[in-house]
Amino acid sequence: MTATQDYKNKPGNSLMCSQIKTPDLLYATARLAVSVVASVVLSVTVSGCGKKPETPPHPPALPVSVIEVQPTSVPISAEAVAQTEGAKEVEIRPRVGGILLKRLYEEGAEVKAGQPLFLIDPVPYRYALAQAKAQLAEQKARIIQTEREEKRLKDLLDTQAISQREYDNAVSDNAIAHAALQQAEVRVRDAELSLSYTSVTAPVNGISGRFQFSEGALVEANSSLLTTLVQLSPIWVRFSLSNNELMQLGGPLNEKKVKQVTLILPDGSEYEKKGELNFAASQIDPLLGTQQLRATFENAEQQLLPGQFVRAKVVVGQRDGVFLVPQNAIQTSDRGQSVYVINEKNEATPKPVVTGKWMGTDWVILDGLKAGDKVIVDNIIKLRPGSPVTPHAPGEAPGTPPAQSDSGSGKAV
Repeated sequence: MTATQDYKNKPGNSLMCSQIKTPDLLYATARLAVSVVASVVLSVTVSGCGKKPETPPHPPALPVSVIEVQPTSVPISAEAVAQTEGAKEVEIRPRVGGILLKRLYEEGAEVKAGQPLFLIDPVPYRYALAQAKAQLAEQKARIIQTEREEKRLKDLLDTQAISQREYDNAVSDNAIAHAALQQAEVRVRDAELSLSYTSVTAPVNGISGRFQFSEGALVEANSSLLTTLVQLSPIWVRFSLSNNELMQLGGPLNEKKVKQVTLILPDGSEYEKKGELNFAASQIDPLLGTQQLRATFENAEQQLLPGQFVRAKVVVGQRDGVFLVPQNAIQTSDRGQSVYVINEKNEATPKPVVTGKWMGTDWVILDGLKAGDKVIVDNIIKLRPGSPVTPHAPGEAPGTPPAQSDSGSGKAV
């Protein structure tokens, strides 16, 4: 007999074993395991109840540069790409044709109005003038003859020695001779003028250009371009503004509305002379949607040359009560633009703003700030709303005591 059989044969054991089913045994075993685990967890929890949970440490205050903004005034202006041109740009062409004998100026030099520039062979025109003068003398002699004849026939007519027709013919001949005299006088003046044109002179003051021909070349009247002459002072600047830019300035411009025009040179510096608007188109270009404008500037030192590309800044007035904030202090998101300001607890607080145009390296803030706001201008990317900060003046090391110093639109703190 085996041990199992012996166990089953004991009184009471056979009934117990027959009553326990296999699923019930598994369920009882699982409940026992859960009870054991719960007891272990409870004991661990009770053992740790005497210790307080550790609080995470506060992040250190971030050093930031801060300016205290104050309201200021900025000009109402617009900028546009512009190009310079001479106030007078003259093409020098001969009025008479012939052999170009000599150039009488230095290329690129400044010349005065009336100064000779070229000499065209004058000999043919001297001959033409002499011939015209000879024809004039001949016609004067003919007039003397016709006048004498008219007078003689007048006396004969009074005695009725000739007919009225003969006398009338003499009067007509005398009138024709006087008309021919006037023609001869015009031919002399024309010959004299042509001879004077053999010396090509500068019509205005300016800077001479490159000689387009060589000495000894044959040039044609009114067609051969000998050189150019450009007047540099004053100098003109042409530019245009779009319809949207004009609306921001209060509408189309004219000489009375524009206060001043300044030039920004290619290196970013501002031209020392202020300009004035001397032309404004009376209509908007239908193809480009712009108004054509032109300003004039003094250029006695010839700092500007025709053909340069510059930027023209037109000022029509000024806007008061705005703030200037460095460009790197502005944050842009899908909600708009904002800056970080410092509250009473030295915490960074975002503040929505409305910006205008750039002015130098600053944004013009039209709305959103008030006088005395302390605007953070660096370490913007590291800030979060409510972050503790340690303010210091721009350019100073963190921890340096704040220095009060005015800076136009704001002051460092």
